[in-house]
Amino acid sequence: MEEACNNARAFLESLFEGTGLEIGVVATETPTECLLDLSGPDAELLQVEGGELLQAVQHLANQAFGRTLPPEQRLVCDVEGFRATREAELRAMANLAAERVRSSGAPFIFGEMNSSERRIIHLTLAECEDLYTESINDGPVRKLRVAPKSSK
Repeated sequence: MEEACNNARAFLESLFEGTGLEIGVVATETPTECLLDLSGPDAELLQVEGGELLQAVQHLANQAFGRTLPPEQRLVCDVEGFRATREAELRAMANLAAERVRSSGAPFIFGEMNSSERRIIHLTLAECEDLYTESINDGPVRKLRVAPKSSK
């Protein structure tokens, strides 16, 4: 993993340097991931529009180096804790949706989300015995439905 993580870091540094963006990359390895933490004067640009550019940068890094990681590990790009904040926000949204479904009995459908965001909600509600979650629609940006198990 160390080689893939360092190669991904060097790739992103080169990418940012080539575009003239002042963004540094620090790679940190754990047993489950290679975290590429991005920071610098231009790093906030990666967070606009819900982190779309950050997601694109992560996609590029994964396409180039993700396949060289062991199956249980993943490559993750983050900007100053943005992903952790977004994950906490998605978990809170999942719990609010669950309460809404329980109180109304009607399914709740989230707006379009990428696969990483949908995964967080699926995992957050996986232990709820009275609810189920499912991704709906086609394409790369799908929606997620939370519904009572009785309506499945």
